[in-house]
Amino acid sequence: MGRKILFITTDQMRFDAIGANGQKVARTPAIDALAANGINYSRAHNQNVVCMPARSTMITGQYVSTHGVWMNGVPLPVDAPSVAQYLHEKAGYRTALIGKAHFEPFLDFKQQFYESQMARLGEYGPHRGFEHMELAAHSPLILHYAEWLKTHDPDAFVKFYPNLDAKFQVNAAGGGETGGCQLHFNDVAREHYHTDWVADRAIAWLDGLKADEDWFCWVSFPDPHHPWDPPKSELGRHPWRETPMPEFYPGSKEKIEAILKDKPRHWHEWYTGERVTNFEAPPEFRACDMTADQVREINAFTHVENELIDEAVAKIMANIEKRGWGDDVDVVFTTDHGEFQGEFGLLFKGPYHVDALMRLPMIWRPAKSANVAPASVAAPVGQVDLAPTFCEIASLPVAEWMQGKPLPQSETEAARQKRERVFTEWDCQHVDGTTVGLRTIYRDGYTITAYLPGTIYDGTEGELYDHKNDPQQWRNLWNDPAYQALKSDLLADMKDNLPSVHEPRLECVAPV
Repeated sequence: MGRKILFITTDQMRFDAIGANGQKVARTPAIDALAANGINYSRAHNQNVVCMPARSTMITGQYVSTHGVWMNGVPLPVDAPSVAQYLHEKAGYRTALIGKAHFEPFLDFKQQFYESQMARLGEYGPHRGFEHMELAAHSPLILHYAEWLKTHDPDAFVKFYPNLDAKFQVNAAGGGETGGCQLHFNDVAREHYHTDWVADRAIAWLDGLKADEDWFCWVSFPDPHHPWDPPKSELGRHPWRETPMPEFYPGSKEKIEAILKDKPRHWHEWYTGERVTNFEAPPEFRACDMTADQVREINAFTHVENELIDEAVAKIMANIEKRGWGDDVDVVFTTDHGEFQGEFGLLFKGPYHVDALMRLPMIWRPAKSANVAPASVAAPVGQVDLAPTFCEIASLPVAEWMQGKPLPQSETEAARQKRERVFTEWDCQHVDGTTVGLRTIYRDGYTITAYLPGTIYDGTEGELYDHKNDPQQWRNLWNDPAYQALKSDLLADMKDNLPSVHEPRLECVAPV
């Protein structure tokens, strides 16, 4: 019999969102306890900085180039490998995913995808190896959460921020007290908000299991992804005027301009609104118009959302103890990607390979029965390592189609595994035909990004950052003469470790 696995993910959470990683405003005692009693990875990176590619890596254990979901709107093939399927078939694990899946597009106008149809059909799977799925998104749209609200709080639908405008573009409307983009006062009752709903539905599924069954439960919270519209009743936790400005905010517009002009051109073009390179970014939003107060209020709302997630985690952990499983459950906590949240004077995410978007909170709290000592591991790890880790917990061999390794439980084990680098990639094609491709590794305290030829770049551009001397990644060393030998070495190392490429290339069928 293997150990039970609780896999908790959030959506668009920064590395520094939790107390264990230096957060001083939001209170996250439940997640911090997982870190204190487990292994906290301080250099965990995603393999892509938007939802669908990152989540496809988590379920397959493959790099983005290999599973083929190269941008949002590209559906993961139904026959793609799944760690949930592997655990279920090879070790008899009961399997469930509660919350946000997003292996298939949300905007399913042609009614092609089971994720978007499941709730309307009154079904809960099975799908992708999960016996049971109850799905939610940030806004109550088409999934199981929406069907539940129809019965329990039908007036709630108009209380949430409308994430899409009348043209089905991402809404740029402002709200809150400062008019910040995608801020919104949401009058939904806390108990009807999706964070508590996800926790409650996960507990309900766990309560239906026998005490001696092994299980893999992926609990996937839709927050703190934009729009920022937590229950209004909870905003008193962090009044925005009393909330400190985040330390990563550069300050003046002059400072922001200087930082961005040191980077490849699409950074500054996004700031001024001249060019949009990501479907999820509101096309009418201009970061250069964002005020410091708006950044402060967005961060205050985000702290509230993260505290609600932490309290939901505490609720699930209490239920696990109540069921008598406390000594036999491994808990893995992470997110899919980060959020600028005002860093570099920007919001949202896109083709920008810096810590704000790539670096993840990642914690593995092994079961007490595993007798693993708490540790902090600074060696580079990635989302590609999650599926192999679940195999190790279940006492299964790592599946041959997985490309990562089980997460190391100590720095000594990381050295034995020869963990030298972590790889992140980006490809996108925007509605106007703009294409951007990035390939990045983090190694030895440096992040290097090579730009592929496209409609903006000719393939000679890039970014190089020295994290020891420039932790904020404000100084791009790509063209610095003193770093050319290092740049050549890192680029050669990247080339030697590129993953295999899915053929043929999968089609993008929706914006998101």
